[in-house]
Amino acid sequence: MNSSGKTNTHSFFIRHAGNFLVACSLVMLSVTMNASVINTHHDFSTSGWTNGRACIICHTPHHANMTVPQSPLWNHAVTNNTFTLYSSSTLDATPTQPTGITRLCLSCHDGTVALDSFGGNTGSSFIRDQTSRNVPIKIGTALNHHHPVAIRYDAALAAQDPGLNNPDTTPSGLGGTISSDMLFGGMLECSSCHDVHVSRGSGNCTDCHDFSYPSYYLNTKSLVKSNAGSALCLTCHKK
Repeated sequence: MNSSGKTNTHSFFIRHAGNFLVACSLVMLSVTMNASVINTHHDFSTSGWTNGRACIICHTPHHANMTVPQSPLWNHAVTNNTFTLYSSSTLDATPTQPTGITRLCLSCHDGTVALDSFGGNTGSSFIRDQTSRNVPIKIGTALNHHHPVAIRYDAALAAQDPGLNNPDTTPSGLGGTISSDMLFGGMLECSSCHDVHVSRGSGNCTDCHDFSYPSYYLNTKSLVKSNAGSALCLTCHKK
């Protein structure tokens, strides 16, 4: 390319740089505009040890821990535990030790790392065992009593297990397929079903829960979608 061509190319990028930045901003806005932790189950801004801050417990703009895959500017201490994995004669998938998002979740929910262990500090406020409705809050290190996580869920697994939908072609109900909306690098993680960034309005318990048991579990805003009629379960499972 001659010098005139280089000049024209340079001028093109200069002229269109503003449009490019606006487009990028709109894309980012569409991704993040609903991502709020305020008035969610994970809003600790009213706790004395946060100094009124909400995001800093998990995220930091500076000196983040990037050792865990898919850890967005991570600021919380990460558990070093080895977990007892789910095992069943009917399970075709192979659970693995959590290394990604699930390990981040377990860095509070295994009960061995304090909630206020963030920013390089060691805290002393640990997650409680359960709520008054026996909802498991502290999971512990035994994952064999819970839905398997840290498993690869792909078309090959669906072909092997006729009870599963193909994640590459099955709609998630969230706008795309199971693979695009609910899996992370092809892995099923805690956040495949749970979303920590779904606000519950005013912060009242009834904004999340229907207290007519057992409907208590159906529409909690920590789920990525309602489980009324087992809709969330039936996204992946045929029965």
